[in-house]
Amino acid sequence: MPSTIYVDIVSAEKEIFSGQAEMVFAPAEMGEVGITPRHAPFITRLKPGEVRVKVNETESYPFYVSGGMLEVQPHLITVLADTAIRAKDIDEAAALEAKTRAEEALSDKSGKMDYATAQAQLAEAIMQLRTLDRLRKRGG
Repeated sequence: MPSTIYVDIVSAEKEIFSGQAEMVFAPAEMGEVGITPRHAPFITRLKPGEVRVKVNETESYPFYVSGGMLEVQPHLITVLADTAIRAKDIDEAAALEAKTRAEEALSDKSGKMDYATAQAQLAEAIMQLRTLDRLRKRGG
C-alpha cells in the first residue's frame, strides 16, 4: 500500500504546489476533511481556509485558499483554488487592512456598499489571518 499520494494545488494564476504527501487536510464545504493515499474518489467545493499538505512526520506546508474545488482520486489530490497563497507568503498588513475596510463597510448603513461583498471580503481576510496564526503556532 503506498504511503504517499500525489498532490497538485493550482490557482487561476499559477501552480502553487506539486508533489508527494502522506496526508492532506482541507476545508471542504461540509467540513474539514483529511485525505490519505488510496482514499475513495470524491469531488467537493472548498470554503475559504487552510489546506495543509503533510509531506512527512516533520514537514507540513500550509496554504490559504479563498475557495475552489477539491478532487480526490486514489493516487491524486487536485486543489483548484480561486486564490491560493503559501501561508508564509500571506501579507499580514494587507489582510488586516482588508479586514478593517470590510468591517467599516459592514457598519455603514447608508447602503453604499454591497453587504454580501463586504461579508465575503471580511471572511477572506479573517481566514488569511487564521492561516497565518496557525503557521506561527506550529513554529513555521
